[in-house]
Amino acid sequence: MATNENKSYPEANNKSIKYLVPLDGSGMAESVIPVVESLAKSCGATVILLHVIEKKAPATVHGERHLTEEAEADRYLNSISAIFRFSGVAVENHVHANKEGDVAASIVQHAEEMNPDLVIMCTHGRGGLKGFLFGSIAQQALQKGTWPILLVPPSADGKRAAFKPARILVPLDGTHRHEPALAQAFPIAYAYKAEMHLVMVIPTAARLSGEGSVPGKFMPRTMKVVLDLAEQGANDYLRQIAGECQSEGVNIVTSVLRGDAVPKVLDHAVEIAADLIVMASHGKSGLNAFLSGSTAARIAGKAARPLLLVRTSDTEKS
Repeated sequence: MATNENKSYPEANNKSIKYLVPLDGSGMAESVIPVVESLAKSCGATVILLHVIEKKAPATVHGERHLTEEAEADRYLNSISAIFRFSGVAVENHVHANKEGDVAASIVQHAEEMNPDLVIMCTHGRGGLKGFLFGSIAQQALQKGTWPILLVPPSADGKRAAFKPARILVPLDGTHRHEPALAQAFPIAYAYKAEMHLVMVIPTAARLSGEGSVPGKFMPRTMKVVLDLAEQGANDYLRQIAGECQSEGVNIVTSVLRGDAVPKVLDHAVEIAADLIVMASHGKSGLNAFLSGSTAARIAGKAARPLLLVRTSDTEKS
């Protein structure tokens, strides 16, 4: 397990903070509004609303009229801006008038130009948005930019529920590569006085894959000792981080679980009633890794709560 070398996770500084919020004109995509409004007020951020006009767009999607002209898109963003201005949140509008065949790629390009601190999107938009969130463009976005992506699921009843996280879940793997997730989660936990739940998942011998599969199969007793030691190391690592975060004024709860990472994280999120999951998007396979393979994407597709994906420092894809 990596040591944390006395790192601290301070409250957000006073630099200008920007949130990029792509909207497609649908009520479903507007599920992000309460989250954006709450975060922007808590962190003093400026919100940039973006609408990209789609080439050859259908007249309606899910019974709603598609925004196909610059003037109507501008009117739409102005109406959404009024919500933020009423709450005292600084807001800017941007309509990309050149019709694009790939809306998702255009969103990535705008993020590269604007360099926001956070991109906030609904997990079920229409047209190109869905491809952006769950396809290769989401990985492209994280690789090309340093900005995290906050994915907000649409509300089941269509209502815009208030966002005030009381419990934030942060899965870790014991290496420095996943600590950027802590740096993103800490200011949110501090601002909302929320509990930050740190969790690590150690595989069982039956769940080992790759390099760990052979010794797990032919040396089960040895592998049990290795896994038990890994669990102890995980507890030590989380206790160290917890002490540092608590000294900065955030309440920390730690858990070390055994089993398959994806279901364990999702079950734990339900068990603690997590309001937000913050996790790194890259990792490696093996005993000392947590987020391997397509773990981040699998959790993104199943987590029925906001998920903040943070780019890690290495180049290995998940």
